[in-house]
Amino acid sequence: MTPTASLPMYNLPEMRPVNAAFWEALRGLLVEAGLPDVPEALSFDRPPVPGRIGPEILFSQTCGYPLETVFSGQAIRLGTPCYVAPGCDGPTHGAFFIVPAASSVKDLADLKGSRYLLNSPVSNSGMNLPRRSLAEMAGGGRLFSAVIETGGHPASLDRLLRGDGDVAAIDCVTYAFWRRYRPDAAARVRIIGETPRSPAIPFVTSIATRPAVVQSLRTALRVLMHDARYENVRSGLLLTDIVDLPDTTYRGLLDYEREARELGYPVVA
Repeated sequence: MTPTASLPMYNLPEMRPVNAAFWEALRGLLVEAGLPDVPEALSFDRPPVPGRIGPEILFSQTCGYPLETVFSGQAIRLGTPCYVAPGCDGPTHGAFFIVPAASSVKDLADLKGSRYLLNSPVSNSGMNLPRRSLAEMAGGGRLFSAVIETGGHPASLDRLLRGDGDVAAIDCVTYAFWRRYRPDAAARVRIIGETPRSPAIPFVTSIATRPAVVQSLRTALRVLMHDARYENVRSGLLLTDIVDLPDTTYRGLLDYEREARELGYPVVA
């Protein structure tokens, strides 16, 4: 089995150099620590929501909600990143409800009957948090005329600009990178609301990773966040720190799920 490394959550094509620089720095620290078989390069084709987190995963980043549901028991969290981006506060993030700039929609109350662009049915920022935001408004019924699955937040934004849908909930960190790298496109949309906050998307390794390797990964990540040599690596990905959060913090994502179900809104619809 060949170990793999990936950063699939914030992976615009324009971001390959900064993601590669992050892994080059982290890999160097792991090699210095004596880890064998450290992947030389990131895998850039791993989807944001893969089929599973298999034993080959040495390092990746995976949305917190599927870690508590479809990926339960498959991964070990290595730490939660802190980003300098609107919508983030320390190790937390949320999502923005985004509409085309020319849309007549003013706020969430105007969304009834619109078309919702959904990145993934197991996404925290695209489904779980928006579901909780919209549950009271839906009143136990259907809110949208259509829910269109896109496969990713950047795809949702692209399709929003093409007129394939009317609104999308976009992870605030994705949105920050999208504005940085695609300012002309970003000028064509606007924010009408935001979701509750939740713990940010953690870095992970497979549950099969040996404890000593897990500790080496955690140590290397902390060095990367606090050693002055890596300031440019951190700033390239808007990172200020990586912290440990208790398991209960991520289990709290299931409270949003439960509350939405109790309000008669079990899925975004």
